[in-house]
Order: sequence, then C-alpha cells, then structure tokens
Amino acid sequence: MYDYDLFVIGAGSGGVRAARMSAAKGARVAVAEAQFLGGTCVNIGCVPKKLFYYGSHFQHDFHDAKHYGWEFDQSSLKFDWPTLRDNKSREIKRLNGIYQSILEGAGVEIHNGWAKLTSANSVSIGEKSFTAEKILVATGCGAQLPDVPGAELCITSDDVFELDSLPESIVIVGGGYIALEFAGIFQGWGVDTTVIYRGEHVLKKMDLALGDRLLDEMRKKGIEILLNTEVKTIRQVDDNREVELLDGTNRSFGAVMYATGRPPLTDNLGLEALGVEKNKSGELLVDEFFQTSVDSIYALGDIIGTPALTPVALEQGMAFANTQYGNAPTTVDYDNLATAVFSQPNIGTVGLSEEEARERYPNVAVYESDFRHLKLSLTENPERTFMKILVDVTSDRVLGIHMLGSEAGEIVQGLAVAMKLGVTKKQLDSTIGIHPTAAEEFVTMRERTR
Repeated sequence: MYDYDLFVIGAGSGGVRAARMSAAKGARVAVAEAQFLGGTCVNIGCVPKKLFYYGSHFQHDFHDAKHYGWEFDQSSLKFDWPTLRDNKSREIKRLNGIYQSILEGAGVEIHNGWAKLTSANSVSIGEKSFTAEKILVATGCGAQLPDVPGAELCITSDDVFELDSLPESIVIVGGGYIALEFAGIFQGWGVDTTVIYRGEHVLKKMDLALGDRLLDEMRKKGIEILLNTEVKTIRQVDDNREVELLDGTNRSFGAVMYATGRPPLTDNLGLEALGVEKNKSGELLVDEFFQTSVDSIYALGDIIGTPALTPVALEQGMAFANTQYGNAPTTVDYDNLATAVFSQPNIGTVGLSEEEARERYPNVAVYESDFRHLKLSLTENPERTFMKILVDVTSDRVLGIHMLGSEAGEIVQGLAVAMKLGVTKKQLDSTIGIHPTAAEEFVTMRERTR
C-alpha cells in the first residue's frame, strides 16, 4: 500500500492543477514545493511582471494626457520604486495563500522542501520518505546566467522583483520576450535602457515582422537596441558595470540583466539514476499522456519541451488528471496556440508566422494594416499599430493572425477562438466590426498586401 496515489513535485501552475483535479476525482495526493506556491507565473513571472508593465506604462499615459486637456506639472512626476515593489509583494503573498487554500480544500497534502526521487515509487524530502503509485514531476524552468567572465555581477529577471533600488541605467542581454518586456518596463520607470542581442531578428520564433516593428517602436521611446552584438566580459568599475563587447568597445551601465533563456529544472531530482530519459537540453521525454520512460513517473509543464506558457501547463494538468483518475484519456492540442508579449506596445499572435506558412503552403495571401491608434490622434505619440492576417489561398482558411499594438493580447484572445474553429477569410470579411475600435481592422482588411 502506497502513502499516496499521486505525489507531485512542484507546485506551479501545472502541478497545482494536476494535484487539485486528481484529488477532486478521488485520488490521495501530495505535492512538494521547495520555494513558493504558484510557481514562476505567480511569484516571479506572468503576474508580477504584468503589474510592473502596468506601473511602467503610466509614464506614457501621463505624457499623452495633456493633449486631452489634463493640466499638471509633468516635471514633478516621480516614480517611487519601493511603493510598487512592496504593493506587488503583498498581492503575491495573497495569491500564495489562495493557492494553499485551493490545495488544502481539495484534500491535497502540502510538503515544504526539495523532493528527490529515490525509486520509481518513492521520494524523499530531507529526512522524510514517502511512497506513491505515480509520481508527477512539474518543476518548471529557472533563470540562468551565461558562462561569461563577470557574470556574477549580473542579474536575471528573477532578481528584478525584489531590487533594493533601481539603477540609473541598465543593459538587458537577450532577444526573447522576457528581455523585450523588461526593456519596456525599465524604460517606463525612467531607467536609461539598452538591449543587446547577438542575432539579427528578435522574437525569432514569431512572425519576423512583429519583432522588427517592435524594435522600431522601442527606439522611438528612447531604448537603444544593439543587434549582432555579443558581450565578452563584465567588470566592476566603481559603482557601475563595465561591459566589453566582442568588437572591443566598452560601455558602462548601472546594472546588467541577462534574459537568454530559462533551462528546465530537472537536475538533482534523482531522475538520471532511475533511467528517466532526457533530451540534450535537459527536458524530459514523455508520451502524449505525459508518461516518461519509467512507467510510474510522469512530467508536464515547461520541463517537457512544449510551449512554456502557464495556460499550456494548466491544460496539461487537467489532461493528466482526466487520463489518470477520470477514466477519460485526454491529450493536449498545441495547434493555433495564442500567446502575447507584454512589450510596449503589446504583441498578440495565434497560428503560423508568415515564414512557417510559406514553408507549409504553396500559395499564401498576406493582408496587412499599419495605422495610428485613434487614442493617439490628439497626441504627439508616434506609436503605430500593425496587424497581419495569413490565408491559405486554396482553402481560404486563415493560417495566422498577428498584432502589434495596444491591448493586442486582449484582442487576439477572441480571434484565437475563431482560429480553433477553422475560420476562413470570407467569414472574417462577413463579420461586422465594432466601431471605432482597433480590433475592427481584422474584419475590414479586404485588399491583399502580397
């Protein structure tokens, strides 16, 4: 007789959902968490980062407000970092309590500490040992610093949430969504911000036009962008960090932040000794029902190579519970997965990029629209909104929908439903828009761009 039917290692989005729903279906469940309930998303990811995004965007709103008749002394505007940081921390603590209540309310036992597998059906946490018929690993990913001299002088996105004070200047190394989101956040707080990326195109997994146009907008806001550039070494010089680039030039910044990837946290769990197979990146290899190469051990979330998104982990957790304890084998469909980047301006996207579409389909029609948002028409703000629809000419089916602009994530979420249902361009064209909105542009783009 095992202590539990299911033992979950990791109380992030996927682990909590799997634990709670499995318990609701009658399983005896325990979950172990070494750091904080809710995982990356709640504590050092999606939620606090979105709060920081809101806080940073007020600078732009204040600047635009004067053109709408609001009179105030803009020179006296001051951002108080400790106020935002501490208010954020109180909100996250509240959410931690909600996660604990959800788990306890479902009858899930919570163990605090680092859990390690000692056999195919047992785990240890410190001096304690537990057995389980099934073990689910959902430990997520973590920030990393590169193998660059002076890397110990740098911070990652994890560190930003508890900084004692803001630097006067910062360089962010990376070309992914985390780097670009935090570049907009720091700039909005009044920090002199630079982005360094070794490649030619940022957000390279998305439609390339989105990343290229985002960089144009970021530059308009005063963010310096250095592409095809790499850091050779970082040194402490007085109170600053001196960054030497591969071309031999030196730049000085108040802080250096690396956002060059978040590898899976699959080491030091005892997996290797049990023969659980991984790929070269350390991600666990699983089948469509999240079973690893060891029958009693399962894995889901960011550590299995599927898109590292909270809603994906939640869906996987539900599918796992339905399969194992609901007598309803369930898989996850990753096609037409909508996502957003909370850059400034936002990006929302669903479906194939133009590059992917042209690889898969012989005849692709592209519809694009580029305009200035009505809200900005009275202001000096030069920000542009960009929208794009990709269509398979043969079937008329929409292959991809992309947007760069205010509230892009909110707008594309609704269009993602249409994409899941196989919407055609004719059906978009026959939909009457809501006027005046930016979103109506998606149903009024009638002329092909190319």
